[in-house]
Amino acid sequence: MTLTNPVRRVAVIGAGPSGLAAVKYLLAENHFEHIHVFEQRNSVGGAWNYNDSFPKREMSTTVPHLNPHEPVEKPIWIENSEGSRETTFVSPVYDRLETNIPKDLMRYSDKPFSPESQLFPKHRTVKQYLEEYAEDIKSFIQFETQVSEVTLQDDNLSTWSVTTKNFRTGTDTTDTYDAVVVASGHFTVPYIPSIPGIQAWDESYPGSISHAKFYDTPEPFRRKKVVVVGSSASGLDIGAQINEVSQGKLLVSQRSESYMAGPSNEDKIICPEIVEFLPSASHDRGVKFADGRIEEHVDSVVFCTGYFYSYPFLSSLNPPAVTDGWRTRNVYQQLFYIDHPTLVFPVLSQRVIPFPMAENHAAVFSRVWSGRLVLPSTDEMKAWERAEVDAKGDGKAFHLLPFPMDADYLNFLHDWAKSSDPRPGLLNNGQGKLGTRWGERERWMRSIFPDIRRAFVQRGDERSRIKNVAELGFVFEE
Repeated sequence: MTLTNPVRRVAVIGAGPSGLAAVKYLLAENHFEHIHVFEQRNSVGGAWNYNDSFPKREMSTTVPHLNPHEPVEKPIWIENSEGSRETTFVSPVYDRLETNIPKDLMRYSDKPFSPESQLFPKHRTVKQYLEEYAEDIKSFIQFETQVSEVTLQDDNLSTWSVTTKNFRTGTDTTDTYDAVVVASGHFTVPYIPSIPGIQAWDESYPGSISHAKFYDTPEPFRRKKVVVVGSSASGLDIGAQINEVSQGKLLVSQRSESYMAGPSNEDKIICPEIVEFLPSASHDRGVKFADGRIEEHVDSVVFCTGYFYSYPFLSSLNPPAVTDGWRTRNVYQQLFYIDHPTLVFPVLSQRVIPFPMAENHAAVFSRVWSGRLVLPSTDEMKAWERAEVDAKGDGKAFHLLPFPMDADYLNFLHDWAKSSDPRPGLLNNGQGKLGTRWGERERWMRSIFPDIRRAFVQRGDERSRIKNVAELGFVFEE
């Protein structure tokens, strides 16, 4: 498939890890006349912008929360140390968060983490890393500017009308772009399932039901009886923190055990899924589990149940990118919007290493838009999506790429970009900027990083001194 309109003007929505990589690779093509990045926060980093100046515990969402079609987020205005006001947004990052990915895998191809940073970096280290990565491209970013609407302007040319709001001036601006990178992430709209009795329970005990998005520290759960729902990496970490201060053993509700879980769960009580929140007329703050177990006197239930895919600024898109929110629809290779491939959604995939994936996605779509790679026909791209649905289903699993699928896909993207037509004047003898390709060492580390993470956590306070996997006894050469 050949694009009908030369791509010269590109809008990038978001200056998080994917948006920053997009700019680097777009610039490396030496082809595009205008690259505008719109970032609603006041600094780069996206979700890695942790802010401890407002208490998350005072924030909440509707219970249950089943709607991915929320309006664009409203900013939270806070006063900084200098007395002026600035905008912020709720981030899923919490105070004691450390990555669950070793830094040697998490990195961009052309920027290692500091050798002095701990093996699984703290969130503040990641934020600093992204600030440094973005240093040479900040002039392309319009901060405190939110994209409110993206509409298809010309069906034949596949051009886009992008409307933004500048929070400082209150000014709305609409401009036309040949292509749009949706790098806004998918950690904004939380999912809280509908379970019999949950709404009445929430009304009877306000504030008792929350989501991981609004977790910051374990202190509000001190001496309380707590249920954590979900066994994702965040659920395991948040649960471990709450278990340090909660009353008795933490109750963990899960449908299946996480691949990140430790070898022993003796410090907590593992339960199946909650099937009912029991009425206050007959039970004192009671919940019932699938095995018939009933627990009363529950003070807090924290849902670590993930997020919807949500793009409120694309509400007019037809066919839609989002229906039920469980996946992004009408996409080819987890990236290109099939009907108009001048719209891309980098790093939709889950169970992947995001930063190198963002690089390799950017390497591909930059080459397609500069005319150095050609996509298959629309029919072939739709056939690819149907085949993925047949193989994985039409829900969450569509975007899941557990190892080794993620490693194979990462290398496929790298090789796809490398196969592009060379152009004189570009890097690598005309091939252009290339991203990450994993060899045997990276695949080895990726295959065992849950074990590496467990060994790291078991070091307790000493883990801040662990800089590489060899210090934990994991040696590739052996």
